[in-house]
Amino acid sequence: MPFSLRRHISPHGQVTAVSMMKDEGPFVIEWVAHHLAVGFTDLVVYTNDCSDGTDDMLIRLEELGLAHHRRNVIPEGLRPQPSALNYAQEEPVVCKSDWVMVFDADEFLSIRHGDGTLDGLITAAKDQNANGIVVTWRIFGSGGVVDWSRAPVTEQYLYAAPPMWNKGWGVKTLFTFDPDYWKLGIHRPKMKTRHIETGFPDTVKWLNGSGREMEDYFKFRGWRSITRTVGYDWVQLNHYAVKSVDSYAIRKMRGNVNNKKDKYNSDYWALQDRNEVRDDTMLRYTDRRNALMAQLLEDPVLNRLHHAALARAEARLAELKETEAYHQLVADLAKASAIPITQITAKPPQPRDKEKIAALMSDVEKRRNAKAKEDRKAAPPEPKPPVTPMGSYVSGTIDATLDIPLDWKANHTVEVPMDPRIFTPPTLLIIEAGKFERGLARRMPHLLPRDGTLLTLGAGCGFLPAHLARTRPDLTLLMQECDSGLHPVIARLAQRNGLAENPRLRLLRTALGNDPATTLRALIADHRPNALHIATATLPPAALIAALPDLNPLPEQLFLAGRWIEAFHTDLTQIETALAAQGWYGPQYGFDPVITRGYGRVPASTP
Repeated sequence: MPFSLRRHISPHGQVTAVSMMKDEGPFVIEWVAHHLAVGFTDLVVYTNDCSDGTDDMLIRLEELGLAHHRRNVIPEGLRPQPSALNYAQEEPVVCKSDWVMVFDADEFLSIRHGDGTLDGLITAAKDQNANGIVVTWRIFGSGGVVDWSRAPVTEQYLYAAPPMWNKGWGVKTLFTFDPDYWKLGIHRPKMKTRHIETGFPDTVKWLNGSGREMEDYFKFRGWRSITRTVGYDWVQLNHYAVKSVDSYAIRKMRGNVNNKKDKYNSDYWALQDRNEVRDDTMLRYTDRRNALMAQLLEDPVLNRLHHAALARAEARLAELKETEAYHQLVADLAKASAIPITQITAKPPQPRDKEKIAALMSDVEKRRNAKAKEDRKAAPPEPKPPVTPMGSYVSGTIDATLDIPLDWKANHTVEVPMDPRIFTPPTLLIIEAGKFERGLARRMPHLLPRDGTLLTLGAGCGFLPAHLARTRPDLTLLMQECDSGLHPVIARLAQRNGLAENPRLRLLRTALGNDPATTLRALIADHRPNALHIATATLPPAALIAALPDLNPLPEQLFLAGRWIEAFHTDLTQIETALAAQGWYGPQYGFDPVITRGYGRVPASTP
């Protein structure tokens, strides 16, 4: 048919998306345009029981050569999604695909790698001899949007769950598909039994969303990322499960793809309405996607069907707004949005049953695990590496701009937020137990000189200065933090604990910059601290060593801790040599040396 759009030709052959839809009419054009922009060559979509023209739109897209529509005739006793996958397993378009990915209509692929296309992403995977990428969900919430809008989903909702929030770590898998070896699945394909006992598992190499190789077990089982395997540096799957309150109300009244009873309730909203971190990576596709949407809507049939679907949704919403049920839903969702993220449960907690897992494992899995253990035992013992300090703060730039509902836990004299945007999962457990930075909190109040000044480089969330302000009101506490994303956290923690910035408790907005040694000398000269606490990785050992001879006055005490120790613990010997040359004692004060090193000046000899 005469039409300006043409199917994408990929250097990697046929790259196919398989999806299922029911009454997604208002969003079909955007979903198709986006995934054409990303670089899928083929879109295969199964529909069932549509009442808003979703199926008609996909039929028209097939006539235009831009998608493949299939009816999902659901056998008795089977859910719609597994039914569609059974059909897709035998579908010729899918079977001749080189790469396949199964995902839903409320999921949009977001590629950070390279130019944001599948062509570049798959090339990077092939460069590592990989034949699959396990893409982790990133849950996007309502962003506080209540009202219905015709604006694109990927532009309306730009706030998401923190990357390290593990309740949002479901995955979908982009992989090289051979129907003789693989059975399609919702989250990942299943290796067919007859090939498990062959050499085929050794040919499978899948990467995570950051381009790192997945662990061996994932070839056989699993549908979620874990702490060791999660990654978003290359690619993520944006999951827009709720959208606005109005969109949610419409969806709640129309059922869902798996016929789960009362799925769209307040608990589901609380789980999916995650808005802790801004993530606008999707905006890289705006121009290309908008151009494709405009071209699609040039077709008069698609244009009519698209606007008819919008009109149906808006008419249905107008009806709902006249009911008490709608207003009750809005009130219930507002309460659900106020639940702190650390109180959210994805499903009823179930203890890990090792025996059940072992019973499900195939013989080849058991043999591979046993062989790995034997190999480790047989290998000559290697010298144990030095203990690496555990990081308290999440890596990368921290975005805690939004003041979101949080649990606050008492740690010593200070309440600390249970905020997964800031702290790693193990650290959240420590905070919950009231033991955050316990060594520093216990010892520092007794070590610092009377009426002294402490300069902290790398104040983090501001916990230690706040604790010292409570326990040692005689001290002057100066905080510096290079990550500006933590500045609002410091302010909130101080406010929560009844502390206001004053001459004795101040945040210095000085960045260490490209010449941290010079900046350190200037800070010491300007503020003349008795004690220097370094907990930032932006002051490398070379800069500290370079600054030491010129510090004037030289502080009486030096403490190395936190992110500095995490980054530079292997350089402590050369640091201590340089310190000794300036008249410092070796490590003292009784800190755990893996976490904190404390040094005191050698007192001047008496004549």
